[in-house]
Amino acid sequence: MSSLKGKTIFITGATRGIGREIALRCARDRANIVVTGKTLEPHPRLSGTIHSVAQEVEAAGGRALAIQLDVRDADAVADAVKQAVGAFGGLDCLVNNASAISLTGTLDTPVKRLDLMLAVNLRGTFVCSQACIPHLKKAANPHILTLSPPLAMSPRWFKDHVGYTVAKYGMSMCTLGMSEELRAHGIAVNSLWPRTTIATAAIEVNFPEAILKASRKPAIMADAAYAILNRNSRTATGNFYIDETVLREEGVTEFDHYAVTPGARLYTDLFLD
Repeated sequence: MSSLKGKTIFITGATRGIGREIALRCARDRANIVVTGKTLEPHPRLSGTIHSVAQEVEAAGGRALAIQLDVRDADAVADAVKQAVGAFGGLDCLVNNASAISLTGTLDTPVKRLDLMLAVNLRGTFVCSQACIPHLKKAANPHILTLSPPLAMSPRWFKDHVGYTVAKYGMSMCTLGMSEELRAHGIAVNSLWPRTTIATAAIEVNFPEAILKASRKPAIMADAAYAILNRNSRTATGNFYIDETVLREEGVTEFDHYAVTPGARLYTDLFLD
């Protein structure tokens, strides 16, 4: 039986939503979790800080290191990785979860918002991966897992929110290129995307309430991520995984417990037919 016990998992954007769920799922194996995010003090509208998630990780059986981190700051990223390796003696997995979203057309996307999406999504994924790779090369079963969609160069995925699509596809292009670049080093580089919308703050803010109710809980993404991080890094690389497909491959047949509204018709996520 595969396990992440004693492995060190570095997660960006881990204060809430999918990042938090992945942290807690891995913690149940008694893994070391590097909880990074920008939220140090409780937000008036959004739950979760790096310290509250670190406490939850330890309550779940893992060891935690909480680091306030803005992935746009390359020096801060390098320092955070150094702290993680110093605390736990190495690094086994990187989860590129941090992401910014704006589902707006060209004229309705301020340049500052475009810069934020490109800097957090594309550049952040590149910078975090770059900082972790030297340490991942020393690990027994190293993984980079990025939460980004399959690449499909169809105008339908660009026309309504070209800035966001370019930023998310940039993350996926990192997976495409780095998986081949790092294949010889045995480092798996994969992307993971949900079949349905996931009930996170991003969905709550950017979509109608009906879509939130037609979503699944973040736990499905956490269970899929956990399964991927346990796969053989030398063979399971260069994939654009879908959460439900991964879990079906693991023998899961019942998915209703993941639904926000059990029995309801689910809403398919962006970038998937």
